[in-house]
This record gives sequence, structure tokens and C-alpha cells, in this order.
Amino acid sequence: MRKIITYGTFDLLHEGHIRLLKRAKALGDHLTVALSTDEFNEIKHKHAYHSYEKRKYILEAIRYVDKVIPEISWEQKSKDVISEEIDVFVIGDDWKGEFDFLRNYCDVVYLPRTKNISSTKIKKDLGK
Repeated sequence: MRKIITYGTFDLLHEGHIRLLKRAKALGDHLTVALSTDEFNEIKHKHAYHSYEKRKYILEAIRYVDKVIPEISWEQKSKDVISEEIDVFVIGDDWKGEFDFLRNYCDVVYLPRTKNISSTKIKKDLGK
């Protein structure tokens, strides 16, 4: 079995999130999503509209997602790759190069983001 992992906040779920999850799942047999906790978002100076529990509930309902685990720190990625027996780490290409250190443990794939859509853009548009 080929196992994939990706990370994110996945707030205000939109087509870009679904496309990323679909393409990530297509790289293997099992997709784990490490979902940023509310506490970790505070450390990152981010505020999600939905709580961790609600975002987790939504992600678990998506057919491409097999497992959701909490993301509580930047440093946990190497440990997750090892403990979850991950073959491929996947993330958006706006992070290109940032996670190349994980190549010591698994393949690293940077997927192109869906143009003109993001949770930040949605929040800005709603604020108009």
C-alpha cells in the first residue's frame, strides 16, 4: 500500500482543497491529512472560521481522505512520516522547497494550487 500525507488548515472548504485532496490521493492508496489544530493556527497567527472539530468532521466526509490527524507543530512532519509509514508527502507548490528535508524519509511532491481561489480570498470577498 502506498501512503500519502498532506497538511493544512482546510478552512472554508472550496474547490481548490478538493482538487488538492483528489490529486494527492491519486498518488497512492491511502491519504492522511494532518489538520492544523486551533492552537497551532494561533501560533501561525491564523484564525480559522470553523473549529478544528468541525474542519475534521468535514474532511472525514470527503471520499479522498482516509485518515485525519492533528497538526500541532511545524516540527512534527518527520515524525508523522515515520510513524504513519508515509511514502509521499504532498503540499501546494507555494511551499516549493520548504519541505525538501523530508526527502530523507519519503518522496516530496509540490502540487500546483488552483488559480484564483483560497480561503484568504474568500474571507476578503465576504468582507466586502
